[in-house]
Amino acid sequence: MKVILKEDVANLGHSGDIVNVKPGFGRNYLVPQGLADYATPRNIKEMEHKLRMIKRHIDAAKAAVAEVKARLEAVTVTVSKPSGDNDRLFGSVTSTDIAKALAKESLLIDKRHIVIDDPIKSLGEFTVKARLTGGETAAFKVTVVKQ
Repeated sequence: MKVILKEDVANLGHSGDIVNVKPGFGRNYLVPQGLADYATPRNIKEMEHKLRMIKRHIDAAKAAVAEVKARLEAVTVTVSKPSGDNDRLFGSVTSTDIAKALAKESLLIDKRHIVIDDPIKSLGEFTVKARLTGGETAAFKVTVVKQ
């Protein structure tokens, strides 16, 4: 008996796969549990349509991430902090400070997605990374100036 999996099933397949199973397993477990549907021509076409729609959404999301990445890499963010002698800051520049500065540039990046390799404790220009959706990362410049 052929069924179309609606969800991932261990040792059987992933969502959207058409698999052969024993009739009892399909009729008594997979279909009643909502894990699979019978592989009729109509259901196969419906699943193919859903997969195409999902692919379109994924492509649109990738395009949006690419746009945000390009905007991030082109921007230089300025953060002003009080500093003492030898251009040392009182404290350090945090991801919250950078997220607020990015928000002023119309880039809404969550502070938890901003990666600062080394603590920023002096005035100057630094490179900071942001983790984006889909495993993408974007590097941008942060300039720290005296307040």
